[in-house]
Amino acid sequence: MGLVSDGLDRAVHKAFTRPIPKSAGAQMRYLVRQLKGTRQVAALLDVSQRTVERYVKDQIRRPRPDLAQRLADAVRARWQPRVREQARRQAATSTGLMIDTRARFGFTAAAGSTDDARIRHLTLALPPAFAARLFDAQQAGASEQQLRAITAEGLGEAYFRDGGRRAHGLEVEFTDVEQLDFDL
Repeated sequence: MGLVSDGLDRAVHKAFTRPIPKSAGAQMRYLVRQLKGTRQVAALLDVSQRTVERYVKDQIRRPRPDLAQRLADAVRARWQPRVREQARRQAATSTGLMIDTRARFGFTAAAGSTDDARIRHLTLALPPAFAARLFDAQQAGASEQQLRAITAEGLGEAYFRDGGRRAHGLEVEFTDVEQLDFDL
């Protein structure tokens, strides 16, 4: 995925009330229940159906590292869907998102002015309208570039334009992102 999409997923995962199952067998059993069969899980994880059955029966306990990662990611993607949706809805309607980023920000300005692009560390609240746009775009399958554009627009509105009280002709660039964390 990308930096913005992964950050949104991490923020939503913080809202989980229970951790995902720890053992490979428990994770496999969860996926079999969710997908209603071992054949679907085998296709999802790119392993044989017999391998899935052996994990379900705890005949295999330790998956290869690449399979362990795919398994955990598949479980995490389906874990507590109602809690995930509730967290997204709350961020999109009332609380917004907290963004902690370290990136190069700049906008069109006279050469040598203090507005030249430079690395800045920002921690600020993104308004609910932008949180809603980000989650909607993510669910619609938007590219990383599109998610970055929405994030840049939200940061521009919240920080550089101070909620509309500063210059309106400002174009904010959001490049060279070193760190990006979201929090609900």
